[in-house]
Amino acid sequence: MPADTSALGASAGRSTPDDQLVLALPKGRILKELRPLLTHAGIEPEAAFDDDNSRLLRFATNVPNLSIIRVRSFDVATFVAFGAAHLGVAGNDVLMEFDYPEIYSPLDLGIGACRLSVAEPADMIEGDDPTRWSHVRVATKYPEVTRRHFAARGVQAECVKLNGAMELAPTLGLCRRIVDLVSTGSTLKANGLVEVEHIADVTSRLIVNRTAFKTRPDEISYWIDRFREAVNARKA
Repeated sequence: MPADTSALGASAGRSTPDDQLVLALPKGRILKELRPLLTHAGIEPEAAFDDDNSRLLRFATNVPNLSIIRVRSFDVATFVAFGAAHLGVAGNDVLMEFDYPEIYSPLDLGIGACRLSVAEPADMIEGDDPTRWSHVRVATKYPEVTRRHFAARGVQAECVKLNGAMELAPTLGLCRRIVDLVSTGSTLKANGLVEVEHIADVTSRLIVNRTAFKTRPDEISYWIDRFREAVNARKA
């Protein structure tokens, strides 16, 4: 059953927007997997949250001292790191890319599972050997992760930063290879690409601003525990 937040809400009944806890959530497909966890944790956003036509970015919840903001997945970590949000949900791909020391990641939510991979055109595979690369030019929205990955192998990576449509880069001659998230692999296949190297497995994590955790430990710990219970119930 969902957690009982009545006591928490009652204790914060006079909260104002300035002292509310803010939970940053990513737009897109992850929300569908996250929604049952929110419910089990005892968080029910206002109706506009589930309205695809709503232009709202901040939403009230059934918990008086907790509001939700909905932002791009890459921006969740930034909002939390700089204290604009106290908690958030972000993929470890984003956490690896930014590597913010201000963020604490106490819980793997086990949703949004995919992988970060290197891919190239299928017609290059036969004559290509990744172990012999010394320099690669790669299109990606993960330049820091990509450089670190290849540097660990002694390979110099020239990264061309793109925010989407990565699969077009090889066919249009921008880069022969890409580094991107892969779920089923169907998008790669449809664009004539194949995975040639695995960088990291990716899932979504509950993240916390470290300063907020120090200054509001009881409230933050409460929600970490609620989300942990929701994750355990999902696994059961």
